Amino acid sequence: MSVSPLTRAFAPVLARVDSLCIAAGRRVDASSAAVFRIAFGVLAFVAVCRFFLNGWINELYVYPTFHMQYLWFDWVQPLPAWGMQLHFTMLGVLAIGITVGIFYRWCVALFCIGFLYIELLDAITYLNHYYWLSLTCVFMVFLPLNRKWSVDAWRNGNGTAADIPVGVLWCLRALLVTVYVFGGIAKLNPDWLFNAMPMVIWLNQHGDYPVIGALLQQTWVAYVMSWSGAAFDLTIMLWMSLDKTRRFAYPILVAFHLITWQLFPALGMFPWLMIACTTIFFKPDWPARGLRAIARGTTVIRQRVGTEPSAVPATQLRNLSADPDKTAAHPSVATWQRLAIIAMAAFAVLQVLVPLRHWLYPGNVRWTEEGYRYSWRMMLSEKVGYVSFRVVDPLSGATWTVRPDAYLSPLQVERTAIDPDMILQTAHIIAADFRSRGYTAIEVRADAFVALNGRPHRRLIDPETDLAAESRTVWAKDWVLPDR
Repeated sequence: MSVSPLTRAFAPVLARVDSLCIAAGRRVDASSAAVFRIAFGVLAFVAVCRFFLNGWINELYVYPTFHMQYLWFDWVQPLPAWGMQLHFTMLGVLAIGITVGIFYRWCVALFCIGFLYIELLDAITYLNHYYWLSLTCVFMVFLPLNRKWSVDAWRNGNGTAADIPVGVLWCLRALLVTVYVFGGIAKLNPDWLFNAMPMVIWLNQHGDYPVIGALLQQTWVAYVMSWSGAAFDLTIMLWMSLDKTRRFAYPILVAFHLITWQLFPALGMFPWLMIACTTIFFKPDWPARGLRAIARGTTVIRQRVGTEPSAVPATQLRNLSADPDKTAAHPSVATWQRLAIIAMAAFAVLQVLVPLRHWLYPGNVRWTEEGYRYSWRMMLSEKVGYVSFRVVDPLSGATWTVRPDAYLSPLQVERTAIDPDMILQTAHIIAADFRSRGYTAIEVRADAFVALNGRPHRRLIDPETDLAAESRTVWAKDWVLPDR
């Protein structure tokens, strides 16, 4: 039978895909994946509880009259107060379900949908670690993280001897690598490296710290922290991936995140998420080995005090210490495996392109905010600003000055003042309000001034542009003035 030229051309690619499928299908102990699931569920539950304890549900979703919508998602609207309370309650219940692994796939799928709904309600609540939570939720729907130490495993009779494809660990590790590497790349800018900005500003705010307060106000400390932060983000995943350096890298990772959590409370749950979830870089069986070591130590103690009748048989010890990575490779590759690898490759390419999309826009991304979200740009800029709007009725010549707090909550006003897209949305809200009063030809212009990283305030928006006539698009906003 003759082989078509197209088949011959793709044969090497298919061979590589098959080799990758076989490598990803190698069976390993499911312990570390189970710990990842448990940690994710516990921290998701804590995150939900924080919304209740801090009153954020009402503050962010119930009290505001208007919300800053994501492009194309203005149809996503909040529920009434009781509905939002019930929604967050159900998210908490689902987080517990993920933790204990009961009806795992249903719990994680419903949590994913519910959490995405919350994220889409208002753009002012965007946080990089919430975005990471959303991506991870999507992956977890398809990953068998309930094979071990879960109610589902107990019901299925798997006990504690379950294994999973090593590709599952690769997926989870890749999600973490993306956060750190692109977070480090984003720090390679002149402000961060050569001016230690905004680290100087942030550390000066901690001058009242006991013992180290005076030290934090030294400029050289800000430079050290800026450069070490960039180096940490760019390299820590490499050190966590190598067996020889992992035992030293993880304590450094924990110390780094504890320090940043203490100095920068705005990071919220992010440090704890990274501390817990980066354990996925350890050997797949590390939790099981730890439990076995505890069990053996307990057995020895009991033998010495005479409460343990006999030692663990040597054959059982050999079985417990067997290498969990040693499994037979299956030479045959199913079509679904090939499709899964191709889908993963496409997703990986997307996760590389999305953080770099800001290069498609003119100007400084930290000033224009175009391409800023979903790019792992964490704690990079200190921006403060203020904005007011000039409303003009060209038919009567009447003019009004409108402050954004007439329509927005205090938090919305603070965030809107430095974000061109949110300023545009506010202008549309004001225009709609005036049109409802009978002013059909209304024009809205913005006087917006922003200070970036301690520099003097500059105009952000062209004051002559009628924002009421501008549409929201993905294209560059020519009415945003450059940072000069």
